[in-house]
Amino acid sequence: MEKVRIQKIIAESGMCSRRKAEELIDKGAVKVNGHPCKLGDKALPGKDIITVNGERVTVEKKKRLYYIMLHKPRGYVTTMSDELDRKCVTELLTGVPERVYPIGRLDKNSEGLLLFTNDGGFANDIMHPSRHIAKTYRVTVRPDISEDQLVQLASGVEIDGRKTAECNVVVLDKQVGRVVLQMTIYEGRNRQIRKMCEAVGLEVARLKRTAVGPLKLGMLKPGAWRELKPDELRAIRNAITKK
Repeated sequence: MEKVRIQKIIAESGMCSRRKAEELIDKGAVKVNGHPCKLGDKALPGKDIITVNGERVTVEKKKRLYYIMLHKPRGYVTTMSDELDRKCVTELLTGVPERVYPIGRLDKNSEGLLLFTNDGGFANDIMHPSRHIAKTYRVTVRPDISEDQLVQLASGVEIDGRKTAECNVVVLDKQVGRVVLQMTIYEGRNRQIRKMCEAVGLEVARLKRTAVGPLKLGMLKPGAWRELKPDELRAIRNAITKK
C-alpha cells in the first residue's frame, strides 16, 4: 500500500476540505500514531491512526460522493458547529446520510448559494485561488451610487492592504436611497463584496450570492437544499478544468 499525503486522507474522509486540513496541520491539531505531523508528511490510509483535535479520522473504502447546493438564509453561520451556539448551516442539511462540509463560506448576514460536498478534491479545486471561479452576487446598497464609485468597484479597490482584481458590476435597479447591483468577482477573499462596497463609501443593506461559476441558485427556497444535477456537475467540472 502506498503512503498518501495526510491532508488528502483527511479530505477524502469527509471531515473537512483539503485546504482546511492543511490549516489544521499547520496549527498542530493533527497527529499520526500519536505524534504531531507537518505539511508534506504521508501516512497509510486505514493503517496509521490519524487524529484531528483528538478525533480519529475514519477512512472508508467506498462511500457515495455528494454534491449539494443550499440556499443559505440570513442568520446562519457557515461552520460545522459554533461555540457561540449560533445557528449553523449544517442544521439545514437534514436527510444527508454522509458528512458533508461547505465549500467556501457566506457570512452570517449574507444569503444565497452555498455548495457542500464530501469530495475533498472537488472542494479544493473550486476554492483554490488559481481557478478563479466566478461568484455572482445581488447586492443592495445605500444610499445611491455614482459613476465614479462604479468605476472604482469594477477596476479594483484596496482592501486589507491589497487591491482587488477587476470585477463585473451592473446596476439592476435604482430607486431613491437604494440601488441594486449585480457583482461578479473571481477571487474568494474574506467578506470581499462588503469590504469593497465599504471602501467606496457604500452601505450594504443586503447581500445574496446567486451563482458560483455556471451553477445558479434559481428558484431554490431559503433553507432548502438539493443535489446537483448531472449536467450541473459536468458544467462546474468543465469550468474548473478550463482554468
